[in-house]
Amino acid sequence: MSDTATFTVRVPAELKRRLDQLAEAVDRSRSWLTADALRSYVEEQQWQLAEIEEGLRDAEAGRVVPHEEVERWLKSWGKKPKVPPPSCE
Repeated sequence: MSDTATFTVRVPAELKRRLDQLAEAVDRSRSWLTADALRSYVEEQQWQLAEIEEGLRDAEAGRVVPHEEVERWLKSWGKKPKVPPPSCE
């Protein structure tokens, strides 16, 4: 059995009502749905922060593509000939 912890969170009454309705509709507990939503949110935020940090490291190391090159590439979409995507030097 996995290690769990309990904590309390205040939510608007309308949100609790909707969560209760959803829990009943999908035959899951309110607690399960809440834990699943929090897990998804935390994973997404951690991923996003890691990607931002990686991008900042790339920029600091000079691994960037000039805006003008990206703009030229994007403007070629749907046109012939399509410009190849720019790459870092």
